Amino acid sequence: MAIASPSLRPLHKSLFPKYPCLSQCSRFRPSLHFSSQPLRFTVRASSAVALEPDLSSQRNQTVDTDLFSCPVCYEPLIRKGPSGLNLEAIYRSGFKCKKCNKSYSSKDVYLDLTITAGLRDYTEVKPVGTELFRSPFVSFVYERGWRQNFNRSGFPGPDEEFRMAQEYFKPAEGGILVDVSCGSGLFSRKFAKSGTYSGVIALDFSENMLRQCNDFIEQDASLLASNIALVRADVSRLPFSSGSIDAVHAGAALHCWPSTSNAVAEISRILRSGGVFVGSTFLRYSSTTPWIVRPFRERILQNYNYLTEEEIEDVCTSCGLTNFTKKVQQSFIMFSAQKP
Repeated sequence: MAIASPSLRPLHKSLFPKYPCLSQCSRFRPSLHFSSQPLRFTVRASSAVALEPDLSSQRNQTVDTDLFSCPVCYEPLIRKGPSGLNLEAIYRSGFKCKKCNKSYSSKDVYLDLTITAGLRDYTEVKPVGTELFRSPFVSFVYERGWRQNFNRSGFPGPDEEFRMAQEYFKPAEGGILVDVSCGSGLFSRKFAKSGTYSGVIALDFSENMLRQCNDFIEQDASLLASNIALVRADVSRLPFSSGSIDAVHAGAALHCWPSTSNAVAEISRILRSGGVFVGSTFLRYSSTTPWIVRPFRERILQNYNYLTEEEIEDVCTSCGLTNFTKKVQQSFIMFSAQKP
């Protein structure tokens, strides 16, 4: 595992005018002796709430209402540990829901905020499409050949997709971005390195995708010093308070979701007024696909939930999003919608 250099530069204040507290962090120190003044991350939630006295008495530990919310009841979680939206701070913190009393903690390299987190006897089996991406092999090859094949369907390539997404996200600059169904973090890392956002949350249901994302982050010292967190969660039960997130990205993801409408409704719920949702996916067919070919494409593409342009716009609109715009090339679509 690569270790970050202790000479990394701290994040510059001018990058985060909307969240000034994030620019006051001390340097990232990936050793066993941590700074006595951890990164403070203040969220528009409520005032600090203490847990049990024995939990709040440890030196250099804080107990605050956090950005994350309980996936069971959506109450903001109470956080014990160093504040901050970075791998070190998240790993050293514990999270607890004051309402339902459920606890959450970092597991391996990510924070597990699924409803099934911590269960001993009950397990859930997801659809085949979801389980496929939980495979260690698929997680390993995703950026080593798998993703590159998307250009056959019209995907313009990660660099151009990132540039297109950044254009859509201009209204959300300086805010918190959640990259749902992030996979191995291809775009999460790009968003974090851009310095455009005060924090980036790489979120996926696959444990192995998140581990792979962490491996890539450890190979880049600048990412280790950035405000990026890895979270395991279900896109149909996002662990954030309503109206708390500025931007949501879902790259090549919609066709993998068991219920697109449930997922988009959740994304709409967590977006603040003016927040932006940007997604890309494969189309079942586009407006330029010949009518004679469409039935064959529908038969071939039955394993995933491929939609049409009209269906994507319809589900976004029905979930309360407005200003729907799109760019289509062959079977590729990138779209944007905004929370009014």
